[in-house]
Amino acid sequence: MRILIYGINYAPELTGIGKYTGEMATWLAAAGHEVHMVTALPYYPEWSIHKAYKGKKWMTEIVHGVTVHRCPLYVPKEVSARKRILHEFSFLAGIVPVWLRSLFQKKFDVVFTIAPPFHLGLLPMLYAKLRRVPLVTHIQDLQVDAAKDLGMIKNQKLLNMMFSMEQFLLRKSTKVSTISEGMFRKVRAKNIAAENIFLFPNWVDSSTIQPLPKSASLREEFGIAHTDKVVLYAGNLGEKQGLEQIIEVAQQYKHRKDIVFLIVGSGGAKEKLQAMVAQAGLTQVRFNPLQPYNKLSALLATADIHLVLQKKSAADLVMPSKLTGILAAGGCALVTAEPGTSLYEVVKEHNLGIIAMPEDQNDLLTKLAKALDSDLAPYKVNARRYAEKYLNKENILKDFEQELVQLITNKQIQLQPKTA
Repeated sequence: MRILIYGINYAPELTGIGKYTGEMATWLAAAGHEVHMVTALPYYPEWSIHKAYKGKKWMTEIVHGVTVHRCPLYVPKEVSARKRILHEFSFLAGIVPVWLRSLFQKKFDVVFTIAPPFHLGLLPMLYAKLRRVPLVTHIQDLQVDAAKDLGMIKNQKLLNMMFSMEQFLLRKSTKVSTISEGMFRKVRAKNIAAENIFLFPNWVDSSTIQPLPKSASLREEFGIAHTDKVVLYAGNLGEKQGLEQIIEVAQQYKHRKDIVFLIVGSGGAKEKLQAMVAQAGLTQVRFNPLQPYNKLSALLATADIHLVLQKKSAADLVMPSKLTGILAAGGCALVTAEPGTSLYEVVKEHNLGIIAMPEDQNDLLTKLAKALDSDLAPYKVNARRYAEKYLNKENILKDFEQELVQLITNKQIQLQPKTA
């Protein structure tokens, strides 16, 4: 197959959507397919163009067998709703030259576009229509719903316009994929036929991410004693997670020098969190930068308890990608999730961790106290078992590959001339 992928995030970004898109494209290329990726210069989660790409404009490179077409974009130093809109539209403008060139090159068999940003699908949709090939829209986050529910955009006319555009793009897609049952239901509620939606969950390479003993963790590197209890949050430091709760909870443990709150990552909320820590004088809250992928197992082994936090209004609009790594590493997660959401149902049904109500400080404190004083071994065993059974990278990507093959086959049948 000749596969054309559009997505704003891609490797070498270490977290979030870019990580999964990079692994997917690399896997497809290794399986013998010709893969072209149209993406931005890497900037996430630091919200700064990575050092190796600073000063670059449009460029093409071959990475792990994938032809990667990188385009410039505006990256704000401080992220707000308005600046984020400019950021995303600048990327849409940046891909125009690459898109135009693709129209006059050898035809691709299928186009795959990744949201957010949801409106990225406009040009891929036009390509699919002009070249008569199937289009798959993959939803990692329900961006417009999140913008509304999190209060990031309050202008109702703008929201209505965005919802209308989103529905138009989804209905013009040959298929829509998404990462969880809850998000499947929400896409279905947008009047998209169930037969046109399929699950394409995020995965984990459980042969690479494995449980390690504390002696093989990063505790020594971070200056943390093996006898200390470590509560870890690792990943994007953004607005959807409600990370202020970590600082508020840490204040209640100010007298406990044997409990370390470790925050690893970067993002738009990092400076705000650091200011809160400094103001409260919390010496047991520590910040560290993102770690390279080859240190991920060691990082996850540093923790006794992993925090997976989300705001109530983000329920089933985003699925925390960090959870796959925690499960593969055999970690115990303290998750904020409401009953009825995919996250709640998965954690509860398989006994993968401890659940607290989102944005309920007292419940989070109660559940953390429980976790700190409990035997977490059963959760850890269940986590690893779940990752091996349900999040297997090879199985998920092989199923996805077959979806693409079937789409292309069906399209070719449709295009065959009808005989009398």
